[in-house]
Amino acid sequence: MSVLATIATQALLAADAAEGITAADEQNIAAAAGAGMAYGLAAIGPGIGIGYLVGQAVQAMARQPEAAGTVRTNMFLGIAFTEALALIGFVVFILLKFA
Repeated sequence: MSVLATIATQALLAADAAEGITAADEQNIAAAAGAGMAYGLAAIGPGIGIGYLVGQAVQAMARQPEAAGTVRTNMFLGIAFTEALALIGFVVFILLKFA
């Protein structure tokens, strides 16, 4: 994280010297960058979860083909609940950005 903070600080200093950005503009830029990083981190978990869920469902269907219908239904329910976490992260991102 310190590398990202250093890059953001250098970009702000360069932009400040070039265009005369005010303190309020710097605060808005920092808030947008923080919100973007927060959403990026919030999307990692559901991405890993959905990948693991689908992989395990495929293995279950391969081992017991007669249970494929039930496994598929449960897989889609799990995907929906896991994706809800990413949507909650997106809502938090929007709230941080515009509130």
